[in-house]
Amino acid sequence: GFDKGKDEVSQNKEDTAHSMSKSKSESKLFNGSEKDISLSSSKLTKKESLKVQKKNYREEKKRATKELLSTITDPSVIVMADWLKIRGTLKSWTKLWCVLKPGVLLVYKTPKNGQWVGTVLLNACELIERPSKKDGFCFKLFHPLEQSIWAIKGPKGEAVGSITQPLPSSYLIIRAASESDGRCWMDALELALKCSSLLKRTMIREGKEQDLNSSADSTHVSLYGLLRANNLHSGENLPLNDSEIERHHFKDQDMYSDKSDKENDHEESDNDGLGKSEESDSDTSERQDDSYIDPEPIDIKETTYVEQSHEELGEAGEAAQTEVVSEENKSLIWTLLKQVRPGMDLSKVVLPTFILEPRSFLDKLSDYYYHADFLSEAALEENAYNRMKKVVKWYLSGFYKKPKGLKKPYNPILGETFRCMWIHPRTNSKTFYIAEQVSHHPPVSAFYVSNRKDGFCLSGSVLAKSKFYGNSLSAILDGEGRLTFLNRGEDYIMTMPYAHCKGILYGTMTLELGGTVNITCEKTGYSSTIEFKLKPFLGNNDSVNQVSGKIKLGKEVLAILEGHWDSEVTITEKTDVSETFWNPTSDIKQRRLPRYTVKFEEQDDFESEKLWQQVTRAINNKDQTEATQEKYILEEAQRKSAKERKLKGEEWTCKLFDQDPVTGEWHYKYADTRPWDPLNDMIQFEKDGTIQTKVRHRTPMVNVPKIKRKPASQKKGECGFSSPEPDNQDSSGSEAQLLKLNTRIRKKGADLGELQSAIESIKETQEDIKRDIMALRNRVTSNSPPVDYHFLQFKHYVFILLVVLLQLIINFLFK
Repeated sequence: GFDKGKDEVSQNKEDTAHSMSKSKSESKLFNGSEKDISLSSSKLTKKESLKVQKKNYREEKKRATKELLSTITDPSVIVMADWLKIRGTLKSWTKLWCVLKPGVLLVYKTPKNGQWVGTVLLNACELIERPSKKDGFCFKLFHPLEQSIWAIKGPKGEAVGSITQPLPSSYLIIRAASESDGRCWMDALELALKCSSLLKRTMIREGKEQDLNSSADSTHVSLYGLLRANNLHSGENLPLNDSEIERHHFKDQDMYSDKSDKENDHEESDNDGLGKSEESDSDTSERQDDSYIDPEPIDIKETTYVEQSHEELGEAGEAAQTEVVSEENKSLIWTLLKQVRPGMDLSKVVLPTFILEPRSFLDKLSDYYYHADFLSEAALEENAYNRMKKVVKWYLSGFYKKPKGLKKPYNPILGETFRCMWIHPRTNSKTFYIAEQVSHHPPVSAFYVSNRKDGFCLSGSVLAKSKFYGNSLSAILDGEGRLTFLNRGEDYIMTMPYAHCKGILYGTMTLELGGTVNITCEKTGYSSTIEFKLKPFLGNNDSVNQVSGKIKLGKEVLAILEGHWDSEVTITEKTDVSETFWNPTSDIKQRRLPRYTVKFEEQDDFESEKLWQQVTRAINNKDQTEATQEKYILEEAQRKSAKERKLKGEEWTCKLFDQDPVTGEWHYKYADTRPWDPLNDMIQFEKDGTIQTKVRHRTPMVNVPKIKRKPASQKKGECGFSSPEPDNQDSSGSEAQLLKLNTRIRKKGADLGELQSAIESIKETQEDIKRDIMALRNRVTSNSPPVDYHFLQFKHYVFILLVVLLQLIINFLFK
């Protein structure tokens, strides 16, 4: 038997050497370096020679494609297959059926091929043993640059795999049942990583010779054949290249293209001087045969943004926050005060236009992102404590931009939207800001900020409240923002201070910030508390706009912040040395990111700038009468539309945001929280309020925390754009989201049913306890002896009489 196996090895070596010599001759034919080919080529024209080379090139690519597809689809071509445990992103283990083929690792939920989970592309992976305390043998398969290791479709064209717990995108931690099985898997993976091309050719030939359809043979490939392929590879030292695996694995029109081939074709056509019509025909046929696409980015239909021309920055200190009211405006204030009473909510009170800042509240909320580059730096910071410091620094950078005097922005109209963006010159990325007024009574503003390339997004909603206290009033921003670092999965929850205006009836009208703000990250355990202090009654100028705070890990205080929110803030850490933490100097203000707003001609009728343009023009012209009239027209139109909806029984539908029916939170419909993939993602852009990503090829949307519903009025987007919007995905992505949504609804329904049954059982137990107590009370009453209530009352009378007599005797003796 050993001699027979030895003969097979030698015969296989001869076949391999013959195939290698044939491939070398083919490569020489392609390069035109063989002598007989060069002699024949010299007789041909350059045009015919180019056609011959392209023909050989197309045949070679077809052969490689056919070879890979036959390897993946052929059930007999299997290196190894067995049950393995794979750790998910939730740190729990799932038992899955893993099939190792040359160049790929197929993961199934069961041995049946119909329940495909995912395909791992091994051409860019590394393998390493991983120490573990648990039983078995653990190893890790990972991408060294932390890029995705998964293919976008299955071996049969599946776009959505079977539902399991979420798996990591850039690595897999795998556990075998025993050390021997784990070592065998590592050897097989090493072999598949290093010589997948040779394995494909060898195992395809073996598959033709043998019948491996039985379950026992399909479970494990012959170890002898595996070692034979390994010996051939190590003995011949073949230069194998598997870079074509991903592009040939799936038949998709959005594949990567061979840019170098295209450039070489253009150079050859220019140098050879071939006819344009003939060359174009040849290129067209090549594109059709090779699914060739132009690697240059196509034209993107995106919103046109223009740089903001004018920006108002108030001075630091109390002087920029005071307002001197004229006699004419004082009469308006007195008229207004007659309509209100202390403690009243001012959300339904019409305010005079002279205290209005000529921009919407949705625009006002974007002041926090002129220094969004701090968040870009925080996303790259490896230390969790330093990340929290950068987040706090960014948070404080959003307050020094303030208008001169005491001004209040417009109350947004229901359905009003605002869009803007900032360009990061260092990272060549864009931060997009989208806001919408989602409710009018109560007034709720929702916003979403995204910069996937730099690795962060931020969402939240604000309920604006205002309270009147007589000589002062407070504008309270009830809500929270959620900052997410996409590559780390960290959420930073933060609140906002309130604005306090005093001196309405007497004194100078002054605006301040007050309240305590919390910034917490549950994943890292770090938190920060910042207190905005109001000026004391006997305070000096230095006590204006004071702020103090702490950065903590759990309950341990790591740093203390002191200073003023519109100027310098210092930090004192454990070294007891104070240093400047944040100071908006003139140099810092010049280096702030420029803001770009939507071109006026492309704005929708309900966008802030176009909606309030007449009011803004009147305020800038200091025509309060016209400003009041234009403001009244907008408010009256809003009331009229609200009455019409009420009569028709219709509810308002938001354009860009959805409300979670369980938590009540507002979420952007088209949020994309995937980490940026530089190999697939090209550019992030925005169109009609939808933030999208131009990609090289479409991928299924995964790791999106909120499932979005498909709007019926939206049109289908172009292929090649990646966004959580179902219209911009393929139908399989929508089916996956609907499936996840149905699963989530069923799970919540089951939880609610269990909760309801638990409540009913508690009620029944309470009733039983009450009945037992009543029965016990009746039994005690029936067993007790009868009480002589008349005798007890007589004893009381006798005791009272004795006490009275004793008191009289004492009074007589001490008189």
